[in-house]
Amino acid sequence: MDPMFLSAVILAIIVGVIITYAMDHHRQKKSDKSSELAGRIIQIAESQAMAQAQLNERLQAQERALTKVVEERLSDLAKRVGDNLIQNTTQTNETMTKLQERLAVIDAAQKNITELSSQVVGLQDILSNKQARGTFGEVQLQDLVKNVLPPSSYKFQHTLSNGRRADCIVHLPNPPGSIVIDAKFPLEGYRALTNAVDDTSRKAAVRKFTADIATHVAHIAERYILPGDTAESALMFLPSEAVYAELHSNFGSTVEAAWKKRVWIVSPTTLMATLNTVRAVLRDAQMREQAGLLQQEVGKLLLDVGRLEARADNLQKHLQLSESDVRQILISTGKLTNRGQRIQELELEDSDPDPVITSQG
Repeated sequence: MDPMFLSAVILAIIVGVIITYAMDHHRQKKSDKSSELAGRIIQIAESQAMAQAQLNERLQAQERALTKVVEERLSDLAKRVGDNLIQNTTQTNETMTKLQERLAVIDAAQKNITELSSQVVGLQDILSNKQARGTFGEVQLQDLVKNVLPPSSYKFQHTLSNGRRADCIVHLPNPPGSIVIDAKFPLEGYRALTNAVDDTSRKAAVRKFTADIATHVAHIAERYILPGDTAESALMFLPSEAVYAELHSNFGSTVEAAWKKRVWIVSPTTLMATLNTVRAVLRDAQMREQAGLLQQEVGKLLLDVGRLEARADNLQKHLQLSESDVRQILISTGKLTNRGQRIQELELEDSDPDPVITSQG
């Protein structure tokens, strides 16, 4: 056998043994490290398990606390929500009640508006008719007069000495005397004036309006101012404040022309003030009349007082005579009393037997 080959074989065996030993040693060392690593892993796992258990316990405690807080907050929230719902329900009911009341008021107002609209339409129909418009003015005039003056101081549809019939006459003492109030309503001219859209139509409306007023004033001055029968002036009643305001605002010359004819133009408001003045005049006249009657009664009373004084004097004289007679009667009764006392004394003396016997002896 070749020594070289044998050396190589031996060397290979030695190397194999060394490698085997090295590998066994490595395996042993690796096994020890694995055991140590496993032990550490187990310790880590146990520590982690304990930490996990503590963490779970903390999480459960926090969960319970959180659940309690959440439940409390939910309960408080539910209470607040319930209170708010009750309050909102109450407010809603109150609001609905008020809304229903307001709706009822609105319904009533709507009905009133509807009725007023129908009345306005009816009033327009009335005012569109000249005769009906005159009746409207007369009715308004009568209402104003009845509300202010006593019934004995006025008369409606009074026939004057010239045969003309006045809408109203107010009886006043002289001066000034009875004054006539006549209702006029120049509505066509006023409507034409308010509906004018240009200068031409306005000028035409102005001419018509002033002409209507002038015509009414002339008729009143001619028919209702009668010397010896009525006062020296009369009133023209316009049953519309708008017409009156337009006339006095923009047609001063027309108003002055009426004044010159002794016709005073009045509206419902100014007529009310005029009637109040008339009532004061009537009251003053009545007071003067009552003062005259009172003076007559005072004169009669003074005559009765004179008669009573004379009769009192006669009575005093009779009383004086009676007093004298009574004095004389008292004197006579005094004498009678004295005589009676003396007679009584004589009777007492008569009752003693010794003086009587002595007297008889």
